[in-house]
Amino acid sequence: MFFLQEGFSYRNFLMDAVAIFFFVIWFWLFVTIASDLFRRHDIGGGIKVIWVICLIAVPYIAVLAYLLLQGRGMAERSAQRSQHAFDDLRRTIGFSVADEIEKLDRLKRAGSIDDAEFSRLRSRLIQ
Repeated sequence: MFFLQEGFSYRNFLMDAVAIFFFVIWFWLFVTIASDLFRRHDIGGGIKVIWVICLIAVPYIAVLAYLLLQGRGMAERSAQRSQHAFDDLRRTIGFSVADEIEKLDRLKRAGSIDDAEFSRLRSRLIQ
């Protein structure tokens, strides 16, 4: 109540800025969790409905609970999606492993890279 009686002050501004910061962080987590929840294929519709009801009824607790219970899975699914997107991009722009190995061979012949670096980069391409 003291903050309201003071009017506009630096302390009120700072508290408002902190509150807005935490709200933006929470909203970002909410959207991230909702998108992860709807993209999941490993759980059924009933469990998704329960999570959605929890996210609507008690949003702050549900966001924290989902992060605690499903955080590792969220990270793994995100990494898989980004790897899949990267592979799609490589396929779309015409990335060829053979072309890249040929470029590496030219760099090796020009002396820009040594044999060890050539082998390391070639093995990374082949994977």
